[in-house]
Amino acid sequence: MAERTARRWPDRLGTALFVPPAVISFLCLMVVLGAWRDDAAIESHLGRATAEVVSVSYARTIIRFTTPDGTVHSPPKGVLYPRGLEPGQLVRIEYDTRDPDLARIAERDITIGLLPAALTALGSWVVFVPPALWLRRRRRRAVVGLPG
Repeated sequence: MAERTARRWPDRLGTALFVPPAVISFLCLMVVLGAWRDDAAIESHLGRATAEVVSVSYARTIIRFTTPDGTVHSPPKGVLYPRGLEPGQLVRIEYDTRDPDLARIAERDITIGLLPAALTALGSWVVFVPPALWLRRRRRRAVVGLPG
C-alpha cells in the first residue's frame, strides 16, 4: 500500500502542477475582459477633459478633473492606463459621462495591457508544465519498469 501511494504521488503532483498556470491564465483573461468592458463603457458615452495628477502610487494614480457641468471629480479607484504619470502633471483624459469615476488617459486603451497579460499567462505555462510533464513521465516509466 505504501509503495503504491509512493508511486502515485509524482503523477498526482504532475497533474496538480497544471492548476496554477490554468488559474493564472484565467485571471489574465479576466483582467483583459474587464479592461475591454471599461473601454467600451467609456467609448459608448465619451467625455473628454484635462485632469491634474494628484498622486501616484503602486496601487493607483489619482487624478482630479472638472466635467462641463462644473462638478469636480476624483475617481477613488484611480485612472486607467496611468503609466508614466507624475504628480502635478496635466493630462488629457477620456471618461464615461454616465459614470465620471471611470476614466482613462486619452488615446490609451486595452492594447497596452494585452502583451503583459499574454506574457504572464505564457510564462506561467513555461514554468509549470515542464516539471509536470517530467513527473508524469517518471511515473509512466516506473509503471512500465524502465529506468528513471
